[in-house]
Amino acid sequence: MAAPKKKGRTSRAGSTKRSGAAPPTPSARARAGKTPASKRASAPSTRAKKVGAEPGRRGRASVAGAARALRLPPEPTGFASPHRARIKRLADLVGSAGGKGAAALLVTNPKDVGYLTGFLNGDSYLLVPADPGADAVIISDFRFQEELEPVRTGGIARVHIRKRSMLEAVTDVVGGSVRGPLAVQAEHVTVSLRQSLADKLSNGDASRLIDTTNLVGRLRAVKDELEIALITHAARIQEAALLAVLPTIKPGQTELEIAGLLEAEMKSRGSSEPGFQSIIAAGAHGSLPHYRPSGYRLEKNRPLLVDWGAVFQGYHSDMTRTFALGKWDPKIAEIYRIVLDAQEMAAAALAPGKTTTEIDAIARQHIASHGYGEYYGHGLGHGMGLDGHEEPRLSNMLAASTLVPGQVVTVEPGIYLPGIGGVRIEDDYVITATGAKNLCTLPKSMEWASR
Repeated sequence: MAAPKKKGRTSRAGSTKRSGAAPPTPSARARAGKTPASKRASAPSTRAKKVGAEPGRRGRASVAGAARALRLPPEPTGFASPHRARIKRLADLVGSAGGKGAAALLVTNPKDVGYLTGFLNGDSYLLVPADPGADAVIISDFRFQEELEPVRTGGIARVHIRKRSMLEAVTDVVGGSVRGPLAVQAEHVTVSLRQSLADKLSNGDASRLIDTTNLVGRLRAVKDELEIALITHAARIQEAALLAVLPTIKPGQTELEIAGLLEAEMKSRGSSEPGFQSIIAAGAHGSLPHYRPSGYRLEKNRPLLVDWGAVFQGYHSDMTRTFALGKWDPKIAEIYRIVLDAQEMAAAALAPGKTTTEIDAIARQHIASHGYGEYYGHGLGHGMGLDGHEEPRLSNMLAASTLVPGQVVTVEPGIYLPGIGGVRIEDDYVITATGAKNLCTLPKSMEWASR
C-alpha cells in the first residue's frame, strides 16, 4: 500500500556509544514536546559504563569510512571437528530417560543431520544408536557420495548409499543393526513416514517406534565456540553489505531494488544465501512486521525499515535497523527512542539464570509504559544458528525457559503504527558466563540512522 507523505521537523537524538558487550541501561530521554506526559513513564536515571566505539556516530559521517573500519575478518579457522562429540552427546541422550528406552534414534530433520555430521545438503537420514560405542550411519544416495567422504574418513559416521527408496534403505539399516525400539523425531517425521516405518519394521506394530521430541534441539540450543565464530562471521558479512549499500539508497528506488543490492553484496562477501527474504519496508509499510518488498518507491523524509540476514557455512545472522530518508517524521522519531531504550534495557538484562519471559517483559513493559503496548504484538526475540529461528524463544506467548551460556538470541522490539510506519531495532547476542555479548557492531543512534 502507498505510504502517505508526512512532513515534520528534523529530530535527532544525541550520539552515544552503544557497541561492545551487552548494551548499557539507557537513561530517560525526557525531551519536552516529543512525547505526551501521559505516555511517559520513569526510566533509569543513570547509564552504565559504555564499552567500545560506535562507528559512524557523527550521524551523517562517511559511511565509506565506517566500511573501511569494518573490514571483513578472515574466515574462522583452527577449530577441531565437533561432530563426533555431538553424536556422542546425542547417543547419551537417546540412552537416557529422554530416549524413552529406545535403542536408536532416526534423525530425519536435515538441519539436525547437518549439525551432527557437517553435511548440510539434505536428502539424508542419520541413525544414531543409544550405544555410544556403536557407529552412527548416514543414509543418502549417489548424488552426495563424494561430498560424504569427509563424514566417512573423519570417523563421524558410516555412509550407506542407498540403491532403493529411502524407506527401504532405512528398513535395511535399522533391521541389520538395531535391536530394540526405534525413536523418531516426533516434531519432524510425518504421519505417513511413521506408519510406513511401523509397517516395514514390525508388521504394523507401532509400539516398535517411540516418539521423542527435541533431543537434537537441546544440543543445538547451546552453541560451541565454532558455531559462535560462524554466526559472528555471518554478522560481519551482513554489516559490511549494508554499509556498501547505504550510500546508494535514495528516493525513487524501489524496495525490491534495495533488497537485490543488499543480497548481492552479502553473496559477494561469502554468504551462501540470504537468511530470509530481506524485509525492505518503506514508509507506512514499516508497520507490517514481516513485510515482503515490492515495487513501491522510496520517498524523501519517510522512514525505511531494513531487516536482513546472512548465512555463512550454514549459520545465520539477523539484524534490523530503521532509517530516515531525510527528516525524521515526528511520530517515528518518538517511537524510535522508545524502541531503542527497550532494546538496550532488555539486552542489558540478558544473563544466565534469567528466563525468556522475564527478558521479554522488560522491553514489553517499557513500550507499554509509553502508551504503545498495543502496537507491539510479537515476541522479543529468538534463538539462531543453523535455522534463522530456533530455541530459545524470548516471548510472553510461550512457556518460560532459563537462559544458559552459549545460547545465541536476537533482541528485536518494535512499534508498528498503521498508516504511518514502524521502528524495529535488532541485534544478536550470545549468553556468556556473566551476562551477554553483542555480536553486532553497527550503530543504532538516530543520528547515524539519518540518511
